[in-house]
Amino acid sequence: MNPAWTLASKAAAVEAALNTLFCEPEPTPRVRLNESLRYSIVGGGKRLRPVLLLSFAELGGCDMDAAMDFACAIELIHTYSLIHDDLPCMDNSDLRRGRAANHCVFGEAGAVLAGDGLLNGAFELMLSSTSPIAAEYKLAAAAELAAASGRLGMIAGQVIDIENECHRVSPTAADLTQLCRLKTGAIIRGACVAGLKLAGVTDPEKLGAAARYADALGLAFQIRDDMLDVLSSAEAMGKSVGHDAENGKVTFASLLGIDGCRAEVDRLTDEAVAALEVFGGDEFLAGLAEMMARRDH
Repeated sequence: MNPAWTLASKAAAVEAALNTLFCEPEPTPRVRLNESLRYSIVGGGKRLRPVLLLSFAELGGCDMDAAMDFACAIELIHTYSLIHDDLPCMDNSDLRRGRAANHCVFGEAGAVLAGDGLLNGAFELMLSSTSPIAAEYKLAAAAELAAASGRLGMIAGQVIDIENECHRVSPTAADLTQLCRLKTGAIIRGACVAGLKLAGVTDPEKLGAAARYADALGLAFQIRDDMLDVLSSAEAMGKSVGHDAENGKVTFASLLGIDGCRAEVDRLTDEAVAALEVFGGDEFLAGLAEMMARRDH
């Protein structure tokens, strides 16, 4: 199996499904809400989180097409978080996925409302899904994604990040790890665990293994991101780089150095692959972890 080809194939399927969303006429001719939603959701991004959800659903025996509404929903949640993260009151970034951030095109208030629309749209999509998956499995998966993206998950991580910046706190590596497990890692963990729950998996050992895989992958992903903020360019990344150093922000790169980060990414990638042994291994998910460790954008 070629992990890059499989990732591209699954991402293309997600892209096609996302392209069907928010195509209704605007409420009035002067409103650009659906245009704003589609601007941020269509035609960009790695689609890592929906692909993880689909892959773990398949690992549990669920058909990929049956899980697609939930894959799209997690991408809506992720994209809403990016829109809000780019706002002037948050990270104040003007570039996202290779083009102007949503607030630069539709205004700050418009971007807030677009994020709100995507978050609500995600749960509307999950709760109205006509997929043949049993209702109790859908509810279990939706609850998992709600928790992952909520006040004790992704939002909690964002709050900690803002507090660190506002109070000029100098976090340790342990502090950054906690932050990452919430801000970046929670939604990745939610994708993996929700995928299994969509398939009706209730075995604590398997659910725990999915969470361990996700935690290691998410932390490695963030450390690699911190490295690329130093080593890469805005053109390659499709988003602003160098903000962390300019703002004196403490990151894994500044704490561990590039070589230290590289060693930690390798360790975490091995940890992610080892977690898959509970399932008898999985060639694609193991290869995906290796790909994310070596990515250059």
